[in-house]
Amino acid sequence: MKVFDFDNTLYHGESVVDFAVFMIRSSPKIILWLPKIFWNLLKYKLYVIKKDNMESQIDTVMQSCLPKQEILFPLVRRFWKRYRHKLDLGMISRISPDDAIISASPAFLLRPIQKLLGTSHLICSEVDIAHKKVIFLNFSDHKVRRFRGLYGERMIEAFFTDSYYDQAMMDISEKVFLVKKGKIRRIK
Repeated sequence: MKVFDFDNTLYHGESVVDFAVFMIRSSPKIILWLPKIFWNLLKYKLYVIKKDNMESQIDTVMQSCLPKQEILFPLVRRFWKRYRHKLDLGMISRISPDDAIISASPAFLLRPIQKLLGTSHLICSEVDIAHKKVIFLNFSDHKVRRFRGLYGERMIEAFFTDSYYDQAMMDISEKVFLVKKGKIRRIK
């Protein structure tokens, strides 16, 4: 089994940030939250925020900005029509149906493009959309816990990521490849 990180590996950029910017048209008040979103993304990337604090910050933003699901799902579909060009089709072509994609992005954002991604194995953050609350935040070592919870001790033949911050996933992978703008370099 191969496992692929999503943001900056299969998608050029941070899909959650792009989605937040995209939402400005339907929810202009999100502009007020963009600095907080960017600040928390930076803290996440630098691993200087704890899971509980991160969940609390995300819940606060969602309470204010996340639309009802009857608005959210069509909005996500429109987002992918506009941002599909940021998907790295060369990297996606490496995915087989038995492989997995692991991401801190919420499942509601990635499920609409699941067929395009070539696998039904999406391991994402889970959000209770009705209550606008994080159920499971899939980042850092939580990715390993979630992977093990779903697949047990199944061997990861190759892990593709953009960042050394995925060290926990690297540690349980036979081979590791660092991906930068579609260029792949084996590091383990």
